[in-house]
Formats: sequence, C-alpha cells, structure tokens
Amino acid sequence: MPAFFSMPKVKAVIFDLDGTIIDAYPAIISSFNYAMEKLNRRRQPGLVIRRAVGWGDRNLLAPFLPADKIDHGIALYRRHHRQALIKLSRVFPGVYPQLERLKASGYKLAVASNRPTEFSLILLKHLQLDKYFDYVLCADKLNAGKPHPEILIKILRKFKIKNTEAVFVGDMVIDSQTGRRAGIPTIIVTTGSSSLSQIKKEKPCLIIKKISELAGIL
Repeated sequence: MPAFFSMPKVKAVIFDLDGTIIDAYPAIISSFNYAMEKLNRRRQPGLVIRRAVGWGDRNLLAPFLPADKIDHGIALYRRHHRQALIKLSRVFPGVYPQLERLKASGYKLAVASNRPTEFSLILLKHLQLDKYFDYVLCADKLNAGKPHPEILIKILRKFKIKNTEAVFVGDMVIDSQTGRRAGIPTIIVTTGSSSLSQIKKEKPCLIIKKISELAGIL
C-alpha cells in the first residue's frame, strides 16, 4: 500500500461525483434517450451512454447529434434531467459511512466534477451529501474541465494546501489523468465509466473495487 496515504500530511480528500460516490447512470441514460427520441434520433444502449459519461453533458450528446441539433439536444436533456436525477440517482454503498469517518477525522472534503454546477448541487442536496463537503467545484465554472488540472489546482488553493497534502478519488481514465497533471495522488474506484483495463493503463496510485476500501487507506 502506498505510504503517502497513511501519512498525516494528507489534509484533504477530493472526490469526483458520478461513478465515484453517486450512481446517476440510470438518470443519465433516461435523459439521454429522451433527448434522442425528441430529436428523432436513435436511442442508444445503456453501456454506450455509460462509456461516454464524464466529459460533461455537451460532450456526452455531441457525438450522437448533428452540429445544428446539439444546443437543442442539451436543452432537452437538461430539462428532463432535473427530475430524472431526483427519481433515479442513488449513493453507492459505503459512501455515507466513509464521508462521516473522513469528516470526523478532520479531512477537508471537496467535489471536483465535469457535471454542471446546477445538477451537481441538485444531486448533493437530494442525496443529503452536501453537508459533508467544504467545497464543490464543477467544470462550468472553469476555463477547462477535466482532464485539465485547473479544477484540482483551484481546490488546492481554496484549501491553502500543497498537492502532496491531498488525495483525489475518481472512477475514470480522465480522473487519473487529471490527478497526474495536478501532481495529486489519485485513487480510482472501478464503479464508474472506465473499464479496469483502461484504468490500469493510466497507472493511478491505487485501484479499489468499492469506496468502502478507503477505510483501510485513509
């Protein structure tokens, strides 16, 4: 087990949202196919949609729509998604106990997500996760989303800590890339969009199967 995870210098834990602590895939799939149907486009299988998640909703829809339909598609997707998130999203098993434990242990906690701020806050509030996080930062508030490291760098500045004093927990190749570019030790949990083989190629600091394994690391 990498030594830095157990060292007292780690002061903050930064989490990705979708696929890491929240399972919003049913909501995403439902909203995606709603938009496709409204635009007379072909519905896509859940796995295809799941593999496209993580780059923001514009990048999710754009490959499946002609350029002149993308803005309309996003508007349809977002309109549907406000309700779908509440109806179909859930927290992965073990998340609440881990956040409780980390908070009680004095860690600063943050969210770093490519999901738009509006929908991230809907999720966090509805699932009663907002009380755990000291800071939430999403790609729509930045010049560039993940894998650009800006999102993590801004969180470090907010907490006034060094990159060696934080750990980033995500679920995708993009998260591993972001953590590496920011110089932050990164843990990838295999509950999200990227396959295990894809994750291994990125060589994150640690790969875990479920979020409850953080108890033996941090």
